[in-house]
Amino acid sequence: MNVKLNGDISQNGVNYGKIVTSNNMEQNLKCLRVQRDDVYDPSMQAEWAKKKLVWVPHEKEGFVAGSIIEDHGDDVAVEILETSKQIRLSKDDCQKMNPPKFDKVEDMADLTCLNEASVLHNLKERYYSDLIYTYSGLFCVVVNPYKRLPIYSDNLIETYKGRKRNLMPPHIFAIADEAYRSMLSEQEDQSILCTGESGAGKTENTKKVIQYLAHVAGAARQSKDNTLSKFELINNIGELEQQLLQANPILEAFGNSKTVKNDNSSRFGKFIRINFDTTGLISGGNIEFYLLEKSRTCRQALDERSFHVFYQLLKGATSQERDNFLLLDCSEYRYLNNSYISLPNVDDSVEYQNTIKSMQIMGFQKDEIESIFRIVSAVLLFGNIEFIQEKKSDQALFSDDSIVQKVCHLLGINLQEFNKALLRPKIKVGREYVHKTQNKEQAEFSIEAISKACYERMFKWLVQRINKSLDRTRRQGASFIGILDIAGFEIFQINSFEQICINYTNEKLQQLFNNTMFVLEQEEYQREGINWTFIDFGLDLQPTIDLIEKPMGILALLDEECLFPKATDKSFVCKLTSNHDKHQKFLIPEMRAKSDFAIIHYAGRVDYSADKWLMKNMDPLNENVVNLMQVSNDNFVVSIWKDAEFAGMSAAETNETAFGARTRKGMFRTVSQVYKEQLSRLMTTLKNTDPHFVRCIIPNHEKKPGKIASLLVLEQLRCNGVLEGIRICRQGFPNRIPFQDFRHRYEILTPNIIPKGFMDGKEAVKKIIEALEIDPNIYRIGQSKIFFRAGVLAQLEEDRDIKLTDLIIRFQAVCRGYLAKKRYQMRIQQSNAIRVLQRNGLSWLKLRNWQWWRLFTKVKPLLQVTNKEAEISAKNEELKVIQEKLEKIMIENEDIKNRQSQLLSERQLLQSQIQQETDEKAEIEESFIMIKSRHEELRQAYDELSGRCEEEEQKLQSLEHEKKKLEETIRDLEEQLEEEEQLRQKIQIDKSNIDNKWKTAEEQLAELRDSYEKVSKEKKIVDEKLNQLSHKFIDEEDKVKTFQKQKAKLEIQLQDIEQELKTERENRLETDKLRRRLENELHEHKEFIEEKRCKLDELNQQLIKAAEENARILAKSDEDLNNFNNLQKQIRDYEIQIEELKDDLESEKEARSKADRARRDLSDELETLKTEFIEATDKSALSQEIQKKKDKELQYLQKQLEQQTQQSKEKHDEMKQQHQEQIDLLRDELDQIGRLRSQMEKAKNNAERQSQSLQEELESIIQQKQEVEKKRKNLESINTDLQIKLNELEGYNNSLVLEHQRLQQEFDLLSKQKETDEANVSLMERKMTNLELQIKEANDALHDETKQKLSLQSRVRQLEEELFNAGEREEEIKQYKIQNEREINNLKQQLQEYKKNAEEISLQQLEDLKKKHQRELENAHKATSDAEAARDRSERSKKKIQEELEDVTIELESVRTNLREIEKKQRKFDQQLNEEKVNYQNAINDKEILAQECREKETKILTLTQALDVVKDDLETSERIKKQLQLELDDLISSKDDYGKNVHELEKTKRQLEAELLNYKIQVEELDNMVQDHDDARLRWDVNLQAMKTEFERTLNSKEQDAEEKRRQLQRTIRELEEELENERRNKLSGSNQRKKLEAQLLEMEHQLEGSNKLKDDYGRQIKKLQQMLRDTSQELEEVRQSREDANGQLKEAERKIRVFESEHQGMVEQCNNLLASKRNLEAEIAELEELQNKGSNFSSEEKRRLENRISQLEEDLEEEQSNMEVLQEKLRKTQLQLDQLTTDLSMERNHSQKIENDRQNLEKVNKELKSKISEIESSSQSRSRYQLNNLEAKIAYLDEQLLAESNERANVSRQLRRLEKRLAEATLQLDEERKACEQAKEVAERANIKQRQLRRQMDEFEEELSREKTKTRALQRELDDVNEANESLKRDNSQLRASVASRRTNLLNRPYSSSRSTLVPTKTNSSSDNLQNHDDAESIGTDGTY
Repeated sequence: MNVKLNGDISQNGVNYGKIVTSNNMEQNLKCLRVQRDDVYDPSMQAEWAKKKLVWVPHEKEGFVAGSIIEDHGDDVAVEILETSKQIRLSKDDCQKMNPPKFDKVEDMADLTCLNEASVLHNLKERYYSDLIYTYSGLFCVVVNPYKRLPIYSDNLIETYKGRKRNLMPPHIFAIADEAYRSMLSEQEDQSILCTGESGAGKTENTKKVIQYLAHVAGAARQSKDNTLSKFELINNIGELEQQLLQANPILEAFGNSKTVKNDNSSRFGKFIRINFDTTGLISGGNIEFYLLEKSRTCRQALDERSFHVFYQLLKGATSQERDNFLLLDCSEYRYLNNSYISLPNVDDSVEYQNTIKSMQIMGFQKDEIESIFRIVSAVLLFGNIEFIQEKKSDQALFSDDSIVQKVCHLLGINLQEFNKALLRPKIKVGREYVHKTQNKEQAEFSIEAISKACYERMFKWLVQRINKSLDRTRRQGASFIGILDIAGFEIFQINSFEQICINYTNEKLQQLFNNTMFVLEQEEYQREGINWTFIDFGLDLQPTIDLIEKPMGILALLDEECLFPKATDKSFVCKLTSNHDKHQKFLIPEMRAKSDFAIIHYAGRVDYSADKWLMKNMDPLNENVVNLMQVSNDNFVVSIWKDAEFAGMSAAETNETAFGARTRKGMFRTVSQVYKEQLSRLMTTLKNTDPHFVRCIIPNHEKKPGKIASLLVLEQLRCNGVLEGIRICRQGFPNRIPFQDFRHRYEILTPNIIPKGFMDGKEAVKKIIEALEIDPNIYRIGQSKIFFRAGVLAQLEEDRDIKLTDLIIRFQAVCRGYLAKKRYQMRIQQSNAIRVLQRNGLSWLKLRNWQWWRLFTKVKPLLQVTNKEAEISAKNEELKVIQEKLEKIMIENEDIKNRQSQLLSERQLLQSQIQQETDEKAEIEESFIMIKSRHEELRQAYDELSGRCEEEEQKLQSLEHEKKKLEETIRDLEEQLEEEEQLRQKIQIDKSNIDNKWKTAEEQLAELRDSYEKVSKEKKIVDEKLNQLSHKFIDEEDKVKTFQKQKAKLEIQLQDIEQELKTERENRLETDKLRRRLENELHEHKEFIEEKRCKLDELNQQLIKAAEENARILAKSDEDLNNFNNLQKQIRDYEIQIEELKDDLESEKEARSKADRARRDLSDELETLKTEFIEATDKSALSQEIQKKKDKELQYLQKQLEQQTQQSKEKHDEMKQQHQEQIDLLRDELDQIGRLRSQMEKAKNNAERQSQSLQEELESIIQQKQEVEKKRKNLESINTDLQIKLNELEGYNNSLVLEHQRLQQEFDLLSKQKETDEANVSLMERKMTNLELQIKEANDALHDETKQKLSLQSRVRQLEEELFNAGEREEEIKQYKIQNEREINNLKQQLQEYKKNAEEISLQQLEDLKKKHQRELENAHKATSDAEAARDRSERSKKKIQEELEDVTIELESVRTNLREIEKKQRKFDQQLNEEKVNYQNAINDKEILAQECREKETKILTLTQALDVVKDDLETSERIKKQLQLELDDLISSKDDYGKNVHELEKTKRQLEAELLNYKIQVEELDNMVQDHDDARLRWDVNLQAMKTEFERTLNSKEQDAEEKRRQLQRTIRELEEELENERRNKLSGSNQRKKLEAQLLEMEHQLEGSNKLKDDYGRQIKKLQQMLRDTSQELEEVRQSREDANGQLKEAERKIRVFESEHQGMVEQCNNLLASKRNLEAEIAELEELQNKGSNFSSEEKRRLENRISQLEEDLEEEQSNMEVLQEKLRKTQLQLDQLTTDLSMERNHSQKIENDRQNLEKVNKELKSKISEIESSSQSRSRYQLNNLEAKIAYLDEQLLAESNERANVSRQLRRLEKRLAEATLQLDEERKACEQAKEVAERANIKQRQLRRQMDEFEEELSREKTKTRALQRELDDVNEANESLKRDNSQLRASVASRRTNLLNRPYSSSRSTLVPTKTNSSSDNLQNHDDAESIGTDGTY
């Protein structure tokens, strides 16, 4: 399909069902793929290497090719290839050129030299070859071709479908396919973002993505629905997919238009969301639109069009439609101010038909389409409504009513009401409605607003209608692919409100692109722990976004201005400039510019005009017109206007503005607010998806194909981050796979490297990587993923594909070989069957016409009658045998039924017991739940109490914090006073120094003038410079004078500061008074809080006790639950045993059925043998005579038979002996099992006793439950008491809150005063900073002058240095002054005076500086420009060096990889060599083996030749005998021809017998083989069982070792915890020592602070308080001593309990060890039994049952032991927990006692000190009393600090306790892990038992098979005996025949011919019948051979 990407509207039809074959794939890709042979030319490569080609910067082309001629170090001489012009430029300006083989490369990340020039060149070369798509690392770059290209056909879609990205050329279809496949495989939402400037082709690429997805998902649907009829298929194909495709033409018609840059520019943004179900089919869609440019309906810029639908309707409507819609010519509409502008290659009338067709496909009704176009026509007619002004008033009137009538007709509204609404709208004033006159401007504005609103609402309805058609709620959507098509970045001559919204959106999208491609990529490297230095790519767009969207940003200020009634666009601009004038991205244009402000976006600077921004943001409408629309006759108009939110025209508007705004029903929001919300939703949606970026680039602004504006493309490449994307792709690791996925996918490449069951994913990946020998530089292993550089994963995929193809080929070869063998065997069978058929057919043809045969066929049925009686008798005997067996079976069945009834009764008993136990369990659970709920209630009460306590503590801490703050402020004020005094002294000293320096400077000036006159005479050039310097010097003198003036002013200010210091001191004294008063109040509050805290501690102890009781109750209930669980386990075991018994019953039944079948088979075989024997005995007399002649042959055969029977007998005897030995062994083992059984019965009795004890424990649990109820009642009473106490505490808390509020009010007053003072100071600070800036500029100028003077004279340099130092000192003085002014609060008037003076001085200085330093600034600018140029050069060289380094490193890496590949190949070659050597050695060994085999075969041949000689001798003898017999036969034949026939038949019978003998031999051999196979299988099972046993023992040993190691670790952790406790104690001691040191330091500080002389009256009160404190402290000391004694007692009790628990723990451990040992013994016994069972496969059934019973008993005992072990482990766990609890309690008690001891010592010290101080106070004089009282105050402060320190220590101790608790929790976790390990061991044992049962079943089956084989062998033995007997009878018959033949010979010789003939007739009949019988036998044999 040909599609033009420059914005043409085209109909996109989708052809479903086409399949691309491999033949036309290359034809499809011909337009997209580069032919490497055409690009790579060796001559060009040589030229590139020879000429040293580089890229040279160019003004127009960006870069041109050049060759380096000469190298001059930093500069090079370059010849430009096109013009042959030679230029010289810096090396840094040149950029490296890639070799010619990299021209038109598909992925620019593959370029060796990655720079701007190479990227631009590659894009240009591909663009000129019509290759518009190019990959750029992680995304795709598209250049608009501005022409049609055949690269979007359905065949091409099929080509790209499901193909890997690296195998196909770049295309938008590849991006879409990647998104679709990743959505299906990863089940993650995807998004495709087509970004770029306007006109770059975003819209068309969006359409291609939708076309691809619709085709792929539609093709899938078509393949699933291919059972439909042809008509249904056509209708079904497109309902959803075609609608998706046809939604775009509708939206483009109504939302796209022609702009200067783009002929099909989207004037709205849209996000198309295509939903897919789990099978990958499209399940629906949704479209969201953003910011429709509705102003385009009213006006357009030059050479631009309005929306396409206007022109389509006007050009494509039929005459009837023109009449219905009241259409005019295009030039008659005022809203189409540019008249009709046609688009190239676009016919608007055709597009109109396409739009209507798309609407019909979308399911639009005919009346809906007509309503839409009526609105379109009405919007156009709105523009033609003209107004005129009345002469005497401001009232507006219609100039022509006809257009208004048309509009009202189209919209279905009343004409008169419409006139009133527009010209005299009704507005509400107060409580009444008033009609207001509208002037011409207001009427035109309201018409324009209503037309825009109509179009916007119609467009909104259109999108909703499309969404309704695309909605498919019947199919649940699993995931979606979102396609974003939004207006590109716009920079016009006049940029308004629409442009800032569009550009703001593009900023956000660009930020998402940067985050996705750069920031998130590198953050993931850091998260995964990869060594990666964070690279800043300089694309931070957050400042611009913050400028637009943040509070006080552009949009927020615009919304704020919209709220003010008198706000204008100018006031909005003023607000912007005042708030953002210093913002780095905000610029204020020049005075002459048309724009109001400018913003620096990522794509460049954009100037914005704020004209009508307030109006556009509010979008006001005429309420009266809207009300008319809402009651229109047209339902469509009513539907688009219902629920309208808008800003209405207000009646209270001012004279300055044309309108006002008010919100309607409190629901109105501004346009910017709505758009920000939409954009934030869009960004969150995009952030939650996996984005795929397509960067669209506009090649030129002329819309010409085949032309690229290089500078324009370069600018877009820099803005879009293309170069940075390539660089990060090259430097980073773009491909990453989780460990499990990598192992799952690529483990096939390294077979047998990872052992089975290996779980660690990271180690597995490392092993695979090491085996593959991948270069470490091209991959990194993170925490959860492995990362690869670009291209590595593609190579791995190729290797994997090669491996898979190899495996599949091998598998196919095996399958083909198997099928060929099968066919071959079938053919052989067919050929054998054909031969038999042919043979039988020939024999039938021979016998068909023989009369005797016909007679035989008639007689044979009569012969079978004689056999019936024998058969009946045999059948009767068989019936008797079967009846006997049936009786036995019936008896057995009755036994089984009796056993079954017993088992059922036992099962019912067990079920009743289970039911009782479940009921008891339910009761226990109910009681447990009640206890738990009560416990939770108590816990909640406790939590509430603790929370209140914490609140009280927090309040205390806040009060103390405030007190500290006040003290710190006092100290700061004192320090500031001292610093100010020091500063004042320094200033006076500096003043004297400056005066002295000034005098010396004047003297030096005089000297300089003299020297200046001398120098001026010598050189004229120096004269000019000196004149300049003198002028400057005069200026500096003026400056010095000004400095002197400033100095005088500073002195005045210093005096003022001194006065202020005095006032500050007075204020400080007042604050000291306040502080002391507050401290006294705080002290009283602390005492009260300490009392309450003691009460709370008591309550906490009571709660702790209650919690402990609850814990004990819960522990008991846990034990009961555990016992109950054990009982349940026993019940489950019994159920399992019952199931096993049922299985055994079923297996016995199956065995019996098999035995019956075997019996039937044997009976059938017996019958066949009998028939054969009868047939053999019914032979004729002639055959007996011939048989006598063959005695020798039969004897020979007999010998062989005897030998074989002898061998079989020997084997049978050996098997019997083995069987007897096994039986003896089993008997011994049975005796042992009997002994074990007695032991197990004892254990069973013990278990019964334990069950009785469990029942007793259940009764005790019920009693405990009653006790728990009693305790619960007690706890409830305690809870009520606690509640009363809590109420009391709350009352006290309220009083504290009131006091806190009072203090807070006082503090707020002080803080307000402070804030006012700080505000005043901040104002002064701003002004002073301005002055500082000016002074700094002056100082900079002075500094430059000093530099210039240094070059002329050294004396001038010294002078200027001194002046500069003086200036610096002046600056320091000013800084000190500023600091003082910040800290002063009450100096408003003086500061204002200083402000005036400073402003005058600054103005003067500024004027002087502007005049005198202009030239110096120019010089400085030149110097700076030179420096900047040098810096730029250095930076360029640095960048170039870095790029070269990167290229060199990449080349080095490639060289290293090549070397590694060569080494790898070398290693492979070495391996192949070694393999060949090994093969050679093997061949030599094989040769020797073959030679040895040849020798052996030669010996065998010799022996065989000897045997052959013997056989030949035998043959000769047999031939002699044969000749004799032949002679006899000839005699017989001469006597009669019938004898020959009889001989022939006898030979046949002989062959048959020989064949039967062979068959018997084969059967015997097969039986031997089967016996051997069974023996081998039994041995295999023995070996497997032994291996399983060893594995089980090994696992048990390892688990025991792990358990022991965990126990050791637990002991270690306990030791570490004890050591940590010791460390904590040591730390506490060191902390107390440090506290003592701090106390000493505080005492020293107390001597330094002396208070004032105004607090004499308070001393008496303080002494009384101190005495009271002494009494309290003495009481507290007594309480502390008592608590210490109690704590010591508790400690001793706890230590005693710990010892008891440790002893119990040791006993538990010993019991566990004993149980483990018994468990091992039992398992060993089980293993022995299994071995015995395996050996005793030939045991009798009774012995077997005994063994099985014994094994089941052992298993039950083992399970009981395991349950006992579980109980013991549970007890051990509980004891461990109790031990841990006691250790924690002990540590807490120790810490508490240590605390109490420390507190006691401190209080004793304090008590002593206070007593001594009181005595000193009472004894000393008043002068000393002040000092002591100050000390006491300090001591009080110290005590407060001590309290704080104690609370901090308490918090630290609580933290340490938490840590200990965590460690204890870890220990408990380890115990749980041990328990889990034990459970796993149990599971392993259970699995072993299950395996044992399976093996038992298999052994039973093997035994059954052996029994069957034995029966078969017995039957064969019988058959052999029968055959031997038949053979003997045949011998006897033979001898009889010989005798009869001899007698007949004599008779024949003696008798005449007639008599002989008469005697021979009956023999003839007999022989003929025999002959016929032989024929019949031959036929039967033939048929057997066939089938």
